[in-house]
Amino acid sequence: STLPAVAEELLREIRKAFQETSQVPDDLLLGLKFIFGPSAVPALDLVDQRSVTRVRAPSGRTLYQVLGSSGKLYTCYSSCHFCTCPAFGFSVLQKSESLLCKHILAVYLSQAMGACQELAVSEEQLTNILLAEEEDEG
Repeated sequence: STLPAVAEELLREIRKAFQETSQVPDDLLLGLKFIFGPSAVPALDLVDQRSVTRVRAPSGRTLYQVLGSSGKLYTCYSSCHFCTCPAFGFSVLQKSESLLCKHILAVYLSQAMGACQELAVSEEQLTNILLAEEEDEG
């Protein structure tokens, strides 16, 4: 699944502007707030705090972990636009009020701005992260 074309284009524009000027222009920030609503500002805060970590295994499998404002670590999968936080389950999946939660939006923004922390793990460690998430949910 992909984001709506307008959201994809906005993220491309943010990446381009950030590469050229190391800033996100006001018009793109307004677009972010318009498209992503109340998730936009908290997501930018998470990026500013460098709360997003790309976790990569030798096989190339990748996931993201975002340290939420509450201090809890959430696992995000950018390939399928999924986050383990309660807000994603409620606002995005159940009510369809939002495109994304602030954590997955922070992943996309940190990718665009080159602000991801990097963590290399073994295949076993990556599997343990995935299994720990499953236990939390079950």
